[in-house]
Formats: sequence, structure tokens, C-alpha cells
Amino acid sequence: MPFRHIAGNRPLLALLARTSARGALPPSLIFSGPLGIGKRLTATALAQTLNCTSAIPWHNGLDACGDCASCRRIARGIHADVLIVEPGDSGSIKVDQVRDAIERAAYRPFEGRRRVVIVDEADALMPEAQNALLKTLEEPPPASVFVLVTSRPDVLLPTVRSRCQHLRFGPLDAADIADILIRAHGIGEEDAHAAAAASAGSVGRALEESTEAATAARTAAARLLTIAASSSDPRRRLDGAKVMSGGAPTRADLGVRLAALASLLRDLGVLLSRADERALANADMKPQLQSLLKWFDSNRALRAFAAVDRALAALERNASPKIVADWVALQI
Repeated sequence: MPFRHIAGNRPLLALLARTSARGALPPSLIFSGPLGIGKRLTATALAQTLNCTSAIPWHNGLDACGDCASCRRIARGIHADVLIVEPGDSGSIKVDQVRDAIERAAYRPFEGRRRVVIVDEADALMPEAQNALLKTLEEPPPASVFVLVTSRPDVLLPTVRSRCQHLRFGPLDAADIADILIRAHGIGEEDAHAAAAASAGSVGRALEESTEAATAARTAAARLLTIAASSSDPRRRLDGAKVMSGGAPTRADLGVRLAALASLLRDLGVLLSRADERALANADMKPQLQSLLKWFDSNRALRAFAAVDRALAALERNASPKIVADWVALQI
């Protein structure tokens, strides 16, 4: 997948496109950031760009065409000059795997212009495997690029980190995640937006979560918010707590619903501050959120968000889910 088709982190993608075009790409790189945000995808796109036979201009640099034989072979993982090192059955990357990659990277490219070694889940490298990499990372072969992909860069040895240029990837926007879920995974629009809002910026996390559960959680949170916003009657608010908790809440279920409530309150804050509406995590619910603005000002939204944060902390300390749900309903 070329750079232009990858969601999010556009400044980093554009930087890679420019440095690739100018021959200024550092030979040893670390791509770090949360799980499921496209780091390995970007490493593959970089390998395609470096070896594409029909690269196209993009952001003052170059991007892979995605269609030539080289791009297709890299996408399928069968290009002779793109090596993938990843954890084996033991869950770790052992020194023999690293030594094999180093040996292969020492040769001139076989069918492309550059050899690219992608170490996925680099935090799984055993200490001796990391030590084996040190000299190569400091002085890579002239036609080779090493990319270490990790969600836990601090696990890497300081000596490894010091020999690489470090690119930090950020979480994706909820709108981008929802679009990926709809386009690439065939998930319905409502479920996709609900899962995206609960994903903390990670496509991987959105796919792991039950979309039905995320949708139900968001629906319950929106219902409570509407009841609490429009009524000061404690009894009515406690009825809203029953909607939120589903009658007999488990700690995990209530946690998911409170997280959905926090997401909705955050979006209310975005609308109240007249910030860029592209920051809305629940953009598909914008009309419903706007209807709540007559009951909320910035102070109330902030107090409500803080109450939900305290409720989540109470759940972690083993507070009764029912008591927590009732308390939140009375606070917001």
C-alpha cells in the first residue's frame, strides 16, 4: 500500500517520501507508536517506494505506484530484497534470525535498488539479538535500510535506540478509523463509528473490540446523557443509570459504557469550544450532540467529564458497578 493510501500521520509519511526522493533517508530507523496504527504498513510502503519502477510525485517527494511488479511482490511479501524479521512461535526474535538478516543484507540488491529489512515487533528482540544488530545499525551496508517497528521502544537497548533515527507515530483520527472499518472490513456505518470512537486511535483495537458491544455502549451512554442533561429529578436520573448499566452491570461492561460516555462528553467540549469538528470522535452523532448544547456550557461539560474519569478510577478500585453508575447519573 503506497504512502498516499495510508490513513493518518501524514507529516511523517510526507517526510519519508521527501527523504526517499532526495537520497537522504537514514539507513537505520525506528517506527514507534501504539499498536494498530499502520507502522508496519508504512515500513512496507517505504520498501515499495525505494524499489518501485514507476514511482510518482507526492508531497514534494516520491511515492510507490502500487501497481508495478516490484510493488506487488513487496505487498505479497515475496520480494527478494525486502526481508521481514518477526517473532517466532516462542514470541521472541532470536539471534539466529537477526544474523541471517544481517548476512542477507550485506549482499547487493538482487532485483531492486535497495534492500529493506523490516524488524516487526522489534521489542521482542532478545538482548543478544539486539547486540548482534549494533554494528550493522551503526554502519549498514550502502544499499540497505533497517526499519525497527515497535509499540514499546523503551524495551530496546539504549545502544540500539542511539543508532537509529526515531519516528513516532500518533493515534489515528476516529473518522479515519471508521472509514477503514467501512471500506476495508465491510462493517456497517453505525458500528464502525462506535468502534472507532472506542478504539483510542488504533485500527487494531477497533477490530478486536466487538462492534455490537461498542454500539450498545455508545447508545446507552447517549441515552443517559440526554436524560441527565434535560432533568434534575434524581429519580429520573437513576432511571438513566439503569439504562447505562443494563440492569445488572459487570465491571467490564460498565467500564466500556463509561468510556463511551467520556468520548461523547469530549465531543461536546469540541463543539462548545468551536474547535475543528474533524476532531469529533463521534462525528456521525453530531446532530444529537448539538441538541444537547442548550443544557451544557463548558464548565458543566468539564465537570461531567471529570466525574466520569473519577468513576472509571473507582471501578478500577473495585467499587460496586451499580453504585458507580448511580453516582455518575447524579453527577453529570
